[in-house]
Amino acid sequence: MLQIAATLLEKETAAKEAEKANYLAEHCPPLSLPHSMQELQELCKKLHAKIEVVDEERYDTEAKLQKTTKELEDLSQKLFDLRGKFKRPPLRRVRMSADAMLRALLGSKHKVCMDLRANLKQVKKEDTEKEKDLRDVGDWRKNIEEKSGMEGRKKMFETSES
Repeated sequence: MLQIAATLLEKETAAKEAEKANYLAEHCPPLSLPHSMQELQELCKKLHAKIEVVDEERYDTEAKLQKTTKELEDLSQKLFDLRGKFKRPPLRRVRMSADAMLRALLGSKHKVCMDLRANLKQVKKEDTEKEKDLRDVGDWRKNIEEKSGMEGRKKMFETSES
């Protein structure tokens, strides 16, 4: 098995070398250096002309590539917009007061004060009779002394009836 694989690899490398030699023979003629100065200058001019042609082709292909990539990006953006599916980022909890939030939304030019506590109603606490009784009772010993004996029971009886 290994010998067969080794022979196949040798054949492949020989085929690649032959293909390379054929390509170079077709596209690159053998180099013949002229002996006179004028012939050398003509050869350099020919080479520079070929280099210019190749550079122009390279520039044109790069421009086409940039144009097609831009079109591709535009089309993919349109496709993404048409689908209507936007990736929503995960929301984070932000500790920000209402004033700071309005400043962030409206900008620093607008001075909006949103003091929520200022809009609340002021409610006065009304004194109820129970609270007055509790305040009037004061010391619990006096209350017990008043209720002790017959007079105290009589008072309790009279207050419960009315």
